[in-house]
Amino acid sequence: MSLPFKLFRLQQTDSQLDQIHARLSEIANQLNDLAALHEVEAQFESSTTRLKEVRSRLQKAEQCVKDQSIKIELAEASLYGGKVQNPKELQDLQNEAVALRNFLSVLEDRQLEAMLLVDEAEQIHAAVSAKLNEVKEETTALNSRLLKEQAQLEKERARLREERLVAIAGTPTENLELYDSLRKQRRGLAVAQVADNACSACGTTLNASLLQAARALTQIVRCSSCGRILYGG
Repeated sequence: MSLPFKLFRLQQTDSQLDQIHARLSEIANQLNDLAALHEVEAQFESSTTRLKEVRSRLQKAEQCVKDQSIKIELAEASLYGGKVQNPKELQDLQNEAVALRNFLSVLEDRQLEAMLLVDEAEQIHAAVSAKLNEVKEETTALNSRLLKEQAQLEKERARLREERLVAIAGTPTENLELYDSLRKQRRGLAVAQVADNACSACGTTLNASLLQAARALTQIVRCSSCGRILYGG
C-alpha cells in the first residue's frame, strides 16, 4: 500500500470521525436544550397560580354573599317578628333591610365576576396543561430518537478509531506530523484527491509534472496552491 494512499485512507477515516464528533455535539446540545419544555412548564405554573387565586376569590365572594344573606334574615326576622313596636325602630329596621339587600346585590355581582374569572382561568389552565403534555411527549420521543442515534454513532466512532489505528500503523512519523499540521491549517482536510486534473480541495489545475507525480503514488506530492497532500489514485 503506497504512502499517499494510506494518508488518503486516513483522511477519509478522520473526515468521518469529524462528522460523527460534530453530530454527537449537536445531539448533546439537543438533549440538554429543554427551553421549549421549561417555557411551557412556566406557563403551567403561572396558570395554576392564577387558577388558585381566582378560586380563592370566588370562595370569599360566596362566603360574603352567604354572610350577607344571614344578616338580611336576621334583620327581617327582627322587622317582622312582632317584638319591635316602636315606629321609629321599625323604620330603622326597614332601612337597614333595604341597605343590606342593596349591598347583597353588589356582592352577588362580585360573585358572578369571580365565577367568570374562574371559568376563564380553568380554560386557560386546561389548554396549557394539554400543551405541556404534548411537549413532554414530543420531548420524550425526540430524546429517544437522539439517544438511539447517539448509541449508533458512538459504536461507529469506536469502529473508525480502530480503523484509524490500522491506517497509521507503519506510517513514518514525519509524514503523520505533516498530515496533522495540514489538518489543523486546512480545516480538517489534509489530503485532497486529484479530480479533472485539479486539486479537489482548492480547485487549482495541476501542471503536467505535478499531475504525473501525484498519480505515480510513489512519493508525497503537495498542491502548489493550498499545500495539501495530493492523492492521484
